[in-house]
Amino acid sequence: MMQTINETSFKFPNQKSVYKGKVREVYNIDNRYLVMIASDRLSAFDVVMPRQIPYKGQILNQIAQKMMEQTKDLVPNWLIAIPDPNVAIGHLCEPFKVEMVIRGYLSGHAWREYQAGKRTLCGCNMPNGMNENDRFPEPIITPSTKAENGLHDEDISRENILKQGIVAKADYEVLEKYTYALFKRGTELAAHRGLILVDTKYEFGKTKDGKIVLIDEIHTPDSSRYFYADGYQIRQDKGEKQKQLSKEFVREWLIENGFQGLKGQQIPLMTDTKINEISERYIELFENITGEPFKKEDTTNILKRIETNILEFLKNNLK
Repeated sequence: MMQTINETSFKFPNQKSVYKGKVREVYNIDNRYLVMIASDRLSAFDVVMPRQIPYKGQILNQIAQKMMEQTKDLVPNWLIAIPDPNVAIGHLCEPFKVEMVIRGYLSGHAWREYQAGKRTLCGCNMPNGMNENDRFPEPIITPSTKAENGLHDEDISRENILKQGIVAKADYEVLEKYTYALFKRGTELAAHRGLILVDTKYEFGKTKDGKIVLIDEIHTPDSSRYFYADGYQIRQDKGEKQKQLSKEFVREWLIENGFQGLKGQQIPLMTDTKINEISERYIELFENITGEPFKKEDTTNILKRIETNILEFLKNNLK
């Protein structure tokens, strides 16, 4: 019987703490390793949906792994091993309390702000006369604060990040440099797959020896927005919607059903049919982004499988 991961409550050897995010759970082992488990939870508008999506965690974890492999020559990352399809193990890092969001096109949140009449976002100028999904003259970095306890992430400017001391100036300059480099590589990788990397976010941390590294996911459909390149300009010229390859289809369905994460709004009912449809869309995203067929792992006893594989890694590395 197929199972999904909602939450975990493991007790590993030398476990120091556990942090539960919107879709990932991170275990600190011996103040040396971070064990990150990608659950099947679905988050939209910073709200976790009541039902899980089969294979979603595996999909995000495996895309992130592939993308970290393809960018490690540019930017060091935290990853050590993938002992299980839903698990990444890496170096213990102190995360920076900002997400580095970078946008190449006027889409999603940026477009909603633009429609509301704003022409600056996080201190970055957005030219007049743009249409939804138009390309910016140059990519813009629009950071957001890292929310805790389920609160909304909030836009913040470079100026305020430095002014409030959230990130030191020297460190922030490294984050900017890495963000531009990763987005350039991500754009090139997407182009090889006939895709456009529209926008994405990167998260960074600092290792015990002071090295800044890429952490968490990268270029996944949860953290990024993709368009199909074929027909992009024709659709723009006609004022048509772009063919998207991202989690935006979930957000659009929620908006159509009266939910944007605002106070007093009810999450619409997700039927089995809707859940399966979302799962299939995630599989389609995996195959288009990676160019490889998706292999569904056995989920009969998924929590036991995950625990066994993590314990095997720890047995061989906790010495």
